[in-house]
Amino acid sequence: MPDKNHAALDFLLTRRSRPAKTLSGPVPDRETLNTILTAAARTPDHGKLEPWRFIVLERPALARLAELATERGHAMGLDEEKRQKGRSQFDQGQLCVAVIEVQKPSEKIPAIEQTYSAGAVCLALLNAALASGWGANWLSGWPSHDRGFVETGLGLGAHERVAGFLYLGTETARPPERPRPGLDAITTWVTE
Repeated sequence: MPDKNHAALDFLLTRRSRPAKTLSGPVPDRETLNTILTAAARTPDHGKLEPWRFIVLERPALARLAELATERGHAMGLDEEKRQKGRSQFDQGQLCVAVIEVQKPSEKIPAIEQTYSAGAVCLALLNAALASGWGANWLSGWPSHDRGFVETGLGLGAHERVAGFLYLGTETARPPERPRPGLDAITTWVTE
């Protein structure tokens, strides 16, 4: 039998994201955040393409993005509720890491596998933050899919897109456990 890492397994069996709107300061300092980012960057990456990068958004940048979300929401003709929802994640955030998927040309590694790797980086970053004792949440929302927002606000190129906005901070309220899928409903055992 292999040696178990009981602490890691217990963490994974009980991990729970913290709603971004319940996070406040203090937030991780740069040294702490660098450790979290280092853990996230150890994500499986077929072909060693590194099809992702990080943009760390501190409070002044988040305030600027909140204003841009309002402007873009008006330009897109979104109703007030959708505009406000797009703005609020930037208004409420204290520290955010935007995980950017960077598609790289490759004859061996399909684009979809690069997308999977970017998603895995988001989860690894989320789990590293939670394991470090911080509250964390992975969000997207319409701003992450609006080219005008991501190009103007984050400077993304045509080959880049937001895989997720990961908010980090101090949790102010512990959320209740949410229902999880029953394994029998989502698992098929193939024996032959």
